Amino acid sequence: MELKIAIQGIKGSNHHQVAKDYFGDNVTFVECSSFDILVEHLLNKTADKAVMAIENSIAGSIIPNYALVFHKNLHIIGEQYLSIHHNLMALRGQTINDIKEVRSHPMALLQCNEFFKEYRHIKLVEDVDTAETAKRIQENQLKGIAAIAPKVAAELYDLEIIQSEIQTIKENSTRFIIVKTKNKVLPEHEINKASVRFITDHKRGSLATILNVMSDCNLNLTKIQSLPVIEMPWKYSFFVDVTFEKYEHFVKAKALLEIMSEEFRVLGEYKNARTI
Repeated sequence: MELKIAIQGIKGSNHHQVAKDYFGDNVTFVECSSFDILVEHLLNKTADKAVMAIENSIAGSIIPNYALVFHKNLHIIGEQYLSIHHNLMALRGQTINDIKEVRSHPMALLQCNEFFKEYRHIKLVEDVDTAETAKRIQENQLKGIAAIAPKVAAELYDLEIIQSEIQTIKENSTRFIIVKTKNKVLPEHEINKASVRFITDHKRGSLATILNVMSDCNLNLTKIQSLPVIEMPWKYSFFVDVTFEKYEHFVKAKALLEIMSEEFRVLGEYKNARTI
């Protein structure tokens, strides 16, 4: 029975590319128009696992997704990094001088802003998704309109890439997490990264004390993100990613953090996707 993998967006999107890289082609892709719908598919068991963007090297954290993972009790079972490449594509036979309007996701437009300063005749229009815009151009034969999307979208929807790599900052990558409703139990020797969420009390230095404990347990802090606790005004939760060489170091830290925190939950234990 084929795995059903939920992705935000449609085939040709960055989520689709990550799912292909992580799971291969022998899966069924469940296309979702939003992250909320993606999570619904997991909870309703119409998808087995899901791919969810969580942070970008330029734009930072996708904060609502941290809240989704926690409140919907999802488990992070893996991660994947993807270099982001923005390409300008349109119906075949056109040049950039023929293009009057470019439609894409707001983040893609923002990341290509410098490129379009040279083409003042082009109107930039925000749209819901990169690949979906490319698909619509082909389906409706929209001349004079281009999309910003990954290369795979041009291949899938038979568009011509007018200009490749138009992003302002070339070193641009997004971290994606692989989530499901149940934890995936890996052999301990394969686990070298974890995501946790905790709440500290209001005492001065509480957060610093916890971070010191992590350091003393030989954990390397790779990410910290604070979110307000909605039901507790002026209280903040902390989402933290840590890496470690030995799983027993994390076990020791967990035992201490459970005692020191007002709330503590492990969101996932998995393999670190970055080797450097």
